[in-house]
Amino acid sequence: MSVIQPYRIDVDDAVLTDLRARLAATRLLPDSPRRPPSGMTSSYLADLVESWIAFDWRKRERWLNRHPQFLVDLHGSRMHVVHRRSENPGAPALLIMHGWPHTFAMQLDFADLLDDVHVVVPSFPGFGFSTPYADAPMTEDQLARSMQALMTDVLGYERYFTYGEDVSANINDLLAATYPRSVRGVIATHAHFGTARERADPEVTAFFARLAADHTANGAYGHVQATRPDTLAAPLNDSPAGLLAWLVEKFAEWSDTGPDADPRAVETRIGRDRLLTEATLYWVTQSIGTSFRPYYEGADQPAPMPPADVPAAVFIQRHEHDYPEVLARRFYRDLRVFERLDEGGHFTVAEIPDAMAARVRAFLASV
Repeated sequence: MSVIQPYRIDVDDAVLTDLRARLAATRLLPDSPRRPPSGMTSSYLADLVESWIAFDWRKRERWLNRHPQFLVDLHGSRMHVVHRRSENPGAPALLIMHGWPHTFAMQLDFADLLDDVHVVVPSFPGFGFSTPYADAPMTEDQLARSMQALMTDVLGYERYFTYGEDVSANINDLLAATYPRSVRGVIATHAHFGTARERADPEVTAFFARLAADHTANGAYGHVQATRPDTLAAPLNDSPAGLLAWLVEKFAEWSDTGPDADPRAVETRIGRDRLLTEATLYWVTQSIGTSFRPYYEGADQPAPMPPADVPAAVFIQRHEHDYPEVLARRFYRDLRVFERLDEGGHFTVAEIPDAMAARVRAFLASV
């Protein structure tokens, strides 16, 4: 049995002093003329840099530390996890996973609304306060094994529900398909994508063609993280302004702020303090490089898996508004809910936490 150790975040003062000094010395460039659309502008980045210099990290740290946190040695990683038990011992348990570029912290506003649920919010290996796998690659299978072991062997839940998005979406599906005796139900906002064979069906071709076209224009980040991870990580780990631009661009482009929105519109979905919290967590843990591992070790690539027979609720977020229902029904064979959301983008539970907490609570109660 893995030993669980209580954990509190306590960033060294010297690290914060160095961060502010580096930010104060930032050299900013003007926007390039005739540039392609981007989720970051020079003026917005300058504003964010000034805000980060003045950011009250200690206040944010106290908020984070109000959530019970632990470290557990599991499969070669010292894994960081938030685990808050409900006052009701018989409450259902829900695993809430994050993706890239967010961390466990982005999921906490949603988790806080589920006081009638035992919530578990892990940091994936190599993200934030979790060390990377020492020997194993960061594949879907490995992450699914770790999440299953965390929930059952370490935390002692015989049955649990699971939610994942972005990189963890495939892990979410794999848990439901592989461990039906443990997983009571699966909640998806990034529904099953399937393998190339599943995507070849004429009924789903248009959706994946549209995604491919979008990826051609906007997918360079993933290509470079998969092919030149260390080259990219070196400047991002050295320049907080560079790190901030790289992270916030994705929050701005992927949140539900409407087409061609000004990047500042992201803050209507994810507030500035939350954006700066994410950047600070990556900075103080120096984990931007290890967060790239899913891109070149396989955790973001759909792998063949059997259909899931456990109860499922699928909420289609706005960036995948045209996701074909037939694909969901083929994979989630006990599909209880299929809903296309009117709001909420890539970071669904972070963008509309109240609405998603109500939906999830209703699904858990029905199961």
